[in-house]
Amino acid sequence: MENRWRGEVVLVVDDQHHRMKLTLGALAELEEELAEPSLMALVQRFETGGFSTRDVLALLCAGMRGGGIQIDPDTLAQAEIEGGPMRAAQAAAELLARAFVVAP
Repeated sequence: MENRWRGEVVLVVDDQHHRMKLTLGALAELEEELAEPSLMALVQRFETGGFSTRDVLALLCAGMRGGGIQIDPDTLAQAEIEGGPMRAAQAAAELLARAFVVAP
């Protein structure tokens, strides 16, 4: 599905399309959860490929919360994500990148 919403990423979980986005609050929670001292450190973690599956789950859950869906990492880990782990990692990276796009 094409992403039509600025800053949002669509992920299909258990055959349902979910719009995700990273709000400022979600980013702050993510920093704390992943024990990163700053937003830039969090971004570098993903840019350098130093992220874990746990990091991907945390980022996707934060994005889903920003999109209005409450889900915990354990539940998401058991769900069927269309495109599998590679799509999940791609969506996590895309979420992070879109959080820093400035709208014209």
